[in-house]
Amino acid sequence: VVVMPDSYFNADMEKLTQLVANMFTRVVAHNDRLPLGSQKPTRFHSRAPPNISVSEYMQRVAKYASLEPACLLIMLIYVDRICERNPTFTISSLTVHRFIITAAVIACKTLCDAYCTNAHYAKVGGVSMHELNSLEVEILRMMGWHLIATQEQLEQYYFTLVRQ
Repeated sequence: VVVMPDSYFNADMEKLTQLVANMFTRVVAHNDRLPLGSQKPTRFHSRAPPNISVSEYMQRVAKYASLEPACLLIMLIYVDRICERNPTFTISSLTVHRFIITAAVIACKTLCDAYCTNAHYAKVGGVSMHELNSLEVEILRMMGWHLIATQEQLEQYYFTLVRQ
């Protein structure tokens, strides 16, 4: 059992990152069991799952992209917004890594006063800068450019995450 503070502002980043990674891992495990159906490959699909676990990848992105707690939480909000607007899109072992790095970039640019360049994020995420730029535009389109979350939404996602 991981004990977390009442507010995400005071959360230990390693623990919060692990909770978010665990959430992504559960979603991937669930979605990988679903039949493929008529889902068309998206820009986020890789040919094969990368050789790095979701947890290790999240830790890497959080550390080298200097993610703040709110960035981690809004990434989960982005998942919900995208899936709501694009019902055929799924976070799976083939899409999760590209989704994470791209959502992290958008979260940082949306919430942080200072953030890194896309060249830096691309290096952290193991994708080309051209690919990251394309992924960024795709997520923005998929979310209808709805990037901001209220303090209440962030707190609600934090409480839900901690309770799981």
